[in-house]
This record gives sequence, C-alpha cells and structure tokens, in this order.
Amino acid sequence: MRQNIVAGNWKMNKTLQEGVALATELNDILASKTPNCAVVVGVPATHITEVVKAVKADKVGVAAQNCADHESGAYTGEISAAMVKSTGAGYVILGHSERREYYGETNATLKVKTDLALANGLTPIFCIGEVLEEREANKQNEVVKTQIEEALFHLSAEDFGKIVLAYEPVWAIGTGKVATPEQAQEIHAYIRSVVADKFGAEVADNTSILYGGSCKPSNAKELFANPDVDGGLIGGASLKAEDFVGIIDAF
Repeated sequence: MRQNIVAGNWKMNKTLQEGVALATELNDILASKTPNCAVVVGVPATHITEVVKAVKADKVGVAAQNCADHESGAYTGEISAAMVKSTGAGYVILGHSERREYYGETNATLKVKTDLALANGLTPIFCIGEVLEEREANKQNEVVKTQIEEALFHLSAEDFGKIVLAYEPVWAIGTGKVATPEQAQEIHAYIRSVVADKFGAEVADNTSILYGGSCKPSNAKELFANPDVDGGLIGGASLKAEDFVGIIDAF
C-alpha cells in the first residue's frame, strides 16, 4: 500500500536556531498525535544534523533539499548523497522547479542524482511539473511524462518503488493560484498511468504522488480527498508549525 505523506520544503528560510525551534515545536505538537501520514521536513543543509536531533524519527523524517550529481571530489560548495545520508536524513528533494529554473538542472543531471541518492539509501522526493506557458498550451501531460521518462525510467521496478513523486504546477507556486481538486486529480491519475505503463499496475498503485502547489490548511482536505493525491510537498505553509500541522490534520 502506498503511503500518505506531508512533506515540508523550507527552501532558503530560517537560521539554524530558528529552524531547530520550528522543528522542536512541530515535534512537540505531534508527540500527542498519531498522524494518518508520514511527516517530513526538507531543511537547509546547514540545519540537517541539528534538526535530526530535535525530532523523534518515528514522528518526523528529515530531507535535504538537494544533493550533488557526483560521489565526491573537487566540487566546492556541493553536498554529496553520502554526506546527506551521514547526517541522519532519510530523504532528499530532487528536481524542484526552482532548481530546474535557477540552476539549470536537467533530466539528465537528475537521473545521476537519483541514482546516487538511491545508492546511499535515501528516499528521493522527485519533483515534476509544468510552467504556465506549458499549462496554457495544454502540454502538461507531455512535460511530466518526459521528465519522468528521462530521469527515472532507467530504474528497475524495485528501485522505482523507492521513489516518491511530487507534482508541482509551477504556475501555482508562490502565486496564490491553486490547481482545482479536479485538475490535481486529473494529472495525478495521468502520472500514475505513465508509471503503470512502464512498471505495471502494482508499482504504480504503490507509488506516492504528492501535490506541490500552494497547499494550505484551508484547501488540503479537499485536495487530499482525491484518490490519486497522496499528500503534499508544502512550501510557505511549512514555515509555521500551526499551519503545517493543519495540513497534516487534513488526513
């Protein structure tokens, strides 16, 4: 059975001290709850080790927001998958639209990063999605299919089964726009069909597909009610414990 997941992506926010305080607050709130989903926080690389210490592993998983496309070597400023794993993190966010847009990450680059993440025992939260022009041209299906095929279809069914997909309608990130529940369900179902065509129905049925576009406590329940929406990759609303827990409670 696939897992419901609510994952926060703090992006480049919070100092170390602020991040530890937020993680501690979240952990304390969840201590008295039994969420009907896995909870993950994607934190800046400088914070990972301390956030891992601040949360109970059975309540909150920790993700890096990126890893390098090299094992090691003379790559100043980069952080390898092995380094991420050594911090105690269990997840890594790969292919976020901001990484693709601002840092030129390609499907070929992300293929290598995915392989390194899996080789080091990390669970990739792999982001896919279309920009506004592609949505307006009705090319969203073509875009997400290409992203999945070029970066992930070289994997065995067993390794693909370790991937979490996160669909980002890039036009809805930080804009206040939100795909309707019907739009979210439509493309999530399409993504699952693409996976089924390659790896079979069982793998597709067991793949968690998260929604990653301006999900808030006010709309999470309606979005998560869709049969093919298995949770969310949450940006701004993950920066306040109360808001993030409100989304977790939608399950």
